[in-house]
Amino acid sequence: MVSVTLSENATTETKFKYGFELKEHAPADPTSNQALVKIQAAALNHRDVWILKGMYPGIKMGSIIGSDAVAYIIKNGTDELPVGQRVLLNPGSGWISDERGPENIFGILGLLPFAGTLTEEPIAMDHDELIACPQHLSTSEAAALPLAGLTAYRAVFTKALVKKDEFVLVTGIGGGVALAALQFAVAVGAHVYVTSSSREKIKKAIELGAKGGVNYKDENCIAELKKLLGNNQLSAIIDGAGGPLYNVYPKLMRTGGIIANYGQTASVKGVGFSMAHVLKNIDVRGSTMGSRNEFKEMVKFVDHYKIKPVVSHVWDGLNSKTIDQSIAMMSNGDQFGKLVIQISNYSNGSPKL
Repeated sequence: MVSVTLSENATTETKFKYGFELKEHAPADPTSNQALVKIQAAALNHRDVWILKGMYPGIKMGSIIGSDAVAYIIKNGTDELPVGQRVLLNPGSGWISDERGPENIFGILGLLPFAGTLTEEPIAMDHDELIACPQHLSTSEAAALPLAGLTAYRAVFTKALVKKDEFVLVTGIGGGVALAALQFAVAVGAHVYVTSSSREKIKKAIELGAKGGVNYKDENCIAELKKLLGNNQLSAIIDGAGGPLYNVYPKLMRTGGIIANYGQTASVKGVGFSMAHVLKNIDVRGSTMGSRNEFKEMVKFVDHYKIKPVVSHVWDGLNSKTIDQSIAMMSNGDQFGKLVIQISNYSNGSPKL
């Protein structure tokens, strides 16, 4: 059994700073407050690419990469989560319930000293960081949910306070977080608009419940969005891009509107904040992943509304080919939805035939 292990030996084809090796590791030995879980499927995140590019803090060689997974408990179950239970893994640790931020040093699966999910080996997880997987989710949908779902849930509800009948903009539709934000806001009855550089992605977003969308590369995109909104104003913007559009967002927003920002992929120069924001009492709120409480609330929310994460591609098996292909697609950014690798056919304590 092998794991995708971070290595200093990058291949010349990828142009990344680091590479990976498929290596065997010593079996995990769970403590009394941990369960041993067998990964069924794992999903990639942009974080995995940033690690390979050397653009992420705290990189340690020998880490097993991967932060998202659905798994089965194979040892040390509890009354609530017995052996054979299908579970989702909270990708974060050190953050229990404080809405302001982590109470302790925050860590994420996929970098030492924490386990990673791109592995055939069972891994040890604290019982408190596991939750039963909603039954309506397929294996790939379940693997796609944790990190993107948690990030979107905190941005949409804890930070942006989105409610029924409010008008919301979700930028950069196509990535896992943006799609989850769209689905979550639509589920509570908000009117959601999107941006993308792809007409096809905007079309797919409308099929998921968006009211409309604009191409953010079009110099008239703000005017076009204003036309779509009519006499309505945005209560919230859920944004993972940053960039120069922050300077004109106040034209679209109601007094007291909120911008929840979970990333700044459009520019390293930060975002604009001017007197236009101040005079309209607009808040710009940073948002990263979320607490254990928010993770469990998010999973219950998904279960209640029977939301299914959007999955772009699924690969079968953990090997060099599937890892190379999935990381290349993630790096290119062409996907609409999450990228998932099926690792094991393990199900309810026995392999599927």
